[in-house]
Amino acid sequence: MIRPQPQEVELLILGAGWTSTFLLPILEKQGIQYAATTTDGRDGTIPFRFDPDSDDEGQFKRLPSATTVLITFPLKNKGPAARLTQLYASTHQTTQKKKPHFIQLGVTSIWKGTDGWQDESSPYDQSDVRGIAEDELMAVADGAVLDLSGLYGGSRQPRHWVDRVVQTKEDLRAKGAVHLVHGQDVARAIVALHRHFTPGRRWIICDMHIYDWWDLIEDWAISALAAAVADPASVSEAEVAKQNRLLTWVGELMQEEGVKALPRDSARLGRVLDGRAFWKEMGIMPVCGRVR
Repeated sequence: MIRPQPQEVELLILGAGWTSTFLLPILEKQGIQYAATTTDGRDGTIPFRFDPDSDDEGQFKRLPSATTVLITFPLKNKGPAARLTQLYASTHQTTQKKKPHFIQLGVTSIWKGTDGWQDESSPYDQSDVRGIAEDELMAVADGAVLDLSGLYGGSRQPRHWVDRVVQTKEDLRAKGAVHLVHGQDVARAIVALHRHFTPGRRWIICDMHIYDWWDLIEDWAISALAAAVADPASVSEAEVAKQNRLLTWVGELMQEEGVKALPRDSARLGRVLDGRAFWKEMGIMPVCGRVR
């Protein structure tokens, strides 16, 4: 059942997914009136499914007017950002006293430089489908973009990604830096940008740490093996073998690559992100510490 929704809110969240588990508590604590959508209208949200190929205004008419519209789902290539913002504007002209601010959650992978420091002024891949959509949003609606590094928090933990990204020693050899940001800090960034909007700006959002995959994997392997010693029944033999294998690979690679200590210095880690600018602009700092 759809709960009654206000006609006007401060923040409209298009796509109440994982990020909203951190965002909604902050909005409620700070008294920021909001509305949120999901594809099926679950948990009292507004049912909304954006079709980038449709000009149907019906779904947009049920959305409240908002000071800020947050787009959490990916927009790709040219067209969807213009269509979404135009349909929202055309269905809210009578109640919206001024143009809403649009915020898009994007990805830092548009910076594909393989070596050295990257920041918001660095060249990015202008052929990337996400980057194209971000450019369009900034051009047609003076939107702002929060390009997020690796998201973690709650059940989403970086140590669970190892099986997916490292299956061989050569996979591990190729791994350099990884950049992360906790869901709580993503939520804080959204609220900060809502309050201090920066039209037409794209920001890198990370926790201002560089993580070395080798260093993380070594640490996690040691922790898992220690747990196996303390409580053998809690860790399977296959898991012990896998962690021993990862630990061996790290040691061998350090010898082969002439790495004297972990973490490796930034010059050895390939692309590294400078995420200072957004936090400085907003006058806040990330509150979630280093991943261990």
